[in-house]
Amino acid sequence: MKAATIIEIKKELKYRTQEQLIDYCLAMARFKLESKELLTYLVFESDDEQAYIKGVKEYISTEFGNITATNFFFIKKSVRKILRQTKRYVRYSKKKETEAELLIYFCSELKELRPSITRNRVLTNMYNMQLSLAKKAIAKLHEDLQYDYNLMIDELDEQ
Repeated sequence: MKAATIIEIKKELKYRTQEQLIDYCLAMARFKLESKELLTYLVFESDDEQAYIKGVKEYISTEFGNITATNFFFIKKSVRKILRQTKRYVRYSKKKETEAELLIYFCSELKELRPSITRNRVLTNMYNMQLSLAKKAIAKLHEDLQYDYNLMIDELDEQ
């Protein structure tokens, strides 16, 4: 089965009833977890972005707390999983402020991780890459927000 383009789908959805559209949304949510999470964000959490950010930060903290520090293989695997999930949450929001704040928070949690990430090249590179992505997101924000987020990054560099 060949998937239709977004434009074709959009044109066709204009002719559907509201009840049919609701059924389509619920059917999509049933089949894929990511669709359900996106729908949850759009319906319940998009109105209060700060609460959403706080919830994601709690998730990141919890997951970093659950990492077993037996060896760097398991640490890297767990950190990649946390980063993948964080990126998914950022993608739902589509806001640069959210992206910058969550990536800075991820980097701060990664830097506080014990054993130190400086002993592992992969974790250090991951930290540096996410920090540079946060800086790119910050560059697209308003000057006042840029200043605030750059202060947060400076604090992170001082640790």
